[in-house]
Amino acid sequence: MEQLPRIIQGGMGAGVSNWRLAQAVSRLGELGVVSSTAIDQIFIRRLGMGDPDGMMRRGVEMFPFQQMARRVWQEYFVPGGKPAAFRSTPMHTRQDARKLVELCVLSNFVEVALARMGHKQAVGINLLEKVQTVHLASLYGAMLAGVGYVLMGAGIPLHIPGVLDRLAAHEPAEYRLSVTGAPTETVMRFNPREFAEGERAVFELPRLTRPKFLAIVSSNTLATTMLRRANGRVDGLVVETHRAGGHNAPPRGKALRTEAGEPVYGERDQVDFAGLRALGVPFWLAGSYASPDRLSEALELGATGVQVGTAFEFAEESGLEPGLKAAVLAQIQTDRAEVFTDPLASPTGFPFKVVQLAGTLSEPEIYAARERVCDLGFLREPYWIDESGPSASAEAALTNCAGLENQKGRIGYRCSAEPVAAFVAKGGSADETLGRKCLCNALLANIGLAQQRSDGRTELPLVTAGDGINEVARFLPPGSSSYSAADVVYSMQPLHGVHKKLEEVTKPDAAAS
Repeated sequence: MEQLPRIIQGGMGAGVSNWRLAQAVSRLGELGVVSSTAIDQIFIRRLGMGDPDGMMRRGVEMFPFQQMARRVWQEYFVPGGKPAAFRSTPMHTRQDARKLVELCVLSNFVEVALARMGHKQAVGINLLEKVQTVHLASLYGAMLAGVGYVLMGAGIPLHIPGVLDRLAAHEPAEYRLSVTGAPTETVMRFNPREFAEGERAVFELPRLTRPKFLAIVSSNTLATTMLRRANGRVDGLVVETHRAGGHNAPPRGKALRTEAGEPVYGERDQVDFAGLRALGVPFWLAGSYASPDRLSEALELGATGVQVGTAFEFAEESGLEPGLKAAVLAQIQTDRAEVFTDPLASPTGFPFKVVQLAGTLSEPEIYAARERVCDLGFLREPYWIDESGPSASAEAALTNCAGLENQKGRIGYRCSAEPVAAFVAKGGSADETLGRKCLCNALLANIGLAQQRSDGRTELPLVTAGDGINEVARFLPPGSSSYSAADVVYSMQPLHGVHKKLEEVTKPDAAAS
């Protein structure tokens, strides 16, 4: 039987959990995880910079459908690097143009394939359930690359297990798109065989293995729901507390805030570990568990291990921009790093943890000075536009939306971080826009891929991390201002030796470094 990992490296942000970090962690015998969020945009921006280290080309050359790979490469690769702003693409919708689907399939493939180079350990991929329009193509691309685990939170991914079953057999898959106000259910569809190319591809498709599925949950109720109602096998759970970085589940019960404005979590937000054990599936605990004592504690509670995010976020291999990494580590070394759980920042409405860092959107005056732009749109909310009134034209009937063929109307998309007038014109409330920040552009700025606007402005970052950010200082070797993913893994080994020893793990392949 496959040995399950003790440590799962969290799938952080957009491009922070990149292929280099995931590769480094998996080589050490734990589970390295790449983030799928906005990976298509990250991929084309890497190509827009001329693919300086040649690694994107290396990943593309491994793709099984080379005609598709060549089309994407020729479309987005800029020899020598971008002259000014990065290339933009249309924002994702329920029915993307084929070229956008191909980009999504290829980019997810490349990230996973590179993470798997040079070792034989499993690699995972993390997706946000709320970013629904790209799920099917993203998962297929990752599975073509041999991804071993799929992790998903920020929603209730009841239908992902069934999707994995279908895609593993190269069969058409469906996923329900949440559309606010829609009169009936809305479904997205993806047929892998429509994207197989080459003389023999349709008849000799690559053999795929169904990856293990780990649902990221925050409560016993959600854990039970996943196991009882999912349309396929759930292989395990990652139980994430409100101390973890990124998005947090909102507190249960009455919404209360501290004097500083942070949400208050209480007894109803505590996890019942006996109840978790009774569910009978492996589970990992997340949220300030990056120490041997916390790992031992998790094991004693019946967990298989822990998920660690913040400690890996500031490791040398992560995708966080080096200047930001150095600035935060400098604060951590003097125990001055601060994290604010912002109840308003994310357009999703979920609390979002923000590192307080000069020169970033965490500063109110900098946030206020940014011109609101929505041009990536991963966190947009699909909503129904009713066109059934007497003035609606026959052309208003939406005939291409599964489940809505007989309804007169269409799907629109809005984001509470977009320009206020635009959001209000789409039926949103101006109050919903207060404090909302464009996470899409900020997270790409976090990894050194900030968009430059026509007026010379450059999008600014917004760094997230968990409550245990200052505990990261213990990973720094004496006299050093940086640390590696290996420093994190080795420092977490409990004294009773539950962790693999270095000599038991596959040695790195120098050619893949």
